[in-house]
Amino acid sequence: MGAGAVGEKARRSAVKLTSRGAIALALVATLAGYIAADLLDIPQLVGAAFVISSLLGALLVNRRELLSLVVTPPLVFFGATLFVEIGRAFGSVSILQSLALGLYSSLSSGAPWLFAGSAVVLAVALRRGLRDNVRDLRQELRAGAEVPRPRQPFVPEPEGYFEPKVYGTPRGED
Repeated sequence: MGAGAVGEKARRSAVKLTSRGAIALALVATLAGYIAADLLDIPQLVGAAFVISSLLGALLVNRRELLSLVVTPPLVFFGATLFVEIGRAFGSVSILQSLALGLYSSLSSGAPWLFAGSAVVLAVALRRGLRDNVRDLRQELRAGAEVPRPRQPFVPEPEGYFEPKVYGTPRGED
């Protein structure tokens, strides 16, 4: 058994995620980053957890699912932030005002991390074959558009179709 065969076997047995698994990884890691940032008072942990988990997800996802993974980092970050801010808002006097202010400040401070995570996922996905996924999707859409639908002749509804029907027998006089 040569070195090439061992490398090929290692590549085949590597861990692979579905796009849902990669999205769940990023969501759980971002939520864990929020918890660690609150406990350790290091706000950068949220962004670092998001970027690292996004990178891991992009590296471990199946190649055929890259397209669905590329569009999700902003949604994952927003979802985790919304969940955390809803939890924080429950302890305040004005829940809606606290939620709006918390979302604004968290999303504003997390914007560079969000951009970095999205860029990392896009760069890794392009390297791993995102262009092939886009090309395949375009071909599928073109193939679906080229199939003419069979024309159905107009068939009017039968007479009395919209008239109300009376079920049962009429009640007798009591």
